[in-house]
Amino acid sequence: MKRRILLKRIASGAFQNVDFRDMISLVEGLGFRLSRVSGSHHVFSHPGIPELVNLQEVGGQVKPYQVKQVLRLVECYNLRLEDGS
Repeated sequence: MKRRILLKRIASGAFQNVDFRDMISLVEGLGFRLSRVSGSHHVFSHPGIPELVNLQEVGGQVKPYQVKQVLRLVECYNLRLEDGS
């Protein structure tokens, strides 16, 4: 799924059934970079944000509360997708 479409989808409140790979693509498009992997937890950091993003794959999907956390960061820090998204 394209990043912009996914961002619009979660901004409308669709936090369930978000594909893990699509979510990784979205957070990377927002400027986050993979910092470390610990078990099933993929931790992303952003140079301009002190908070980390933790994504966990369960059955090929991201947990809904983690999708909400990413959306909250997008809104709080006014994040925009990088070009090519």
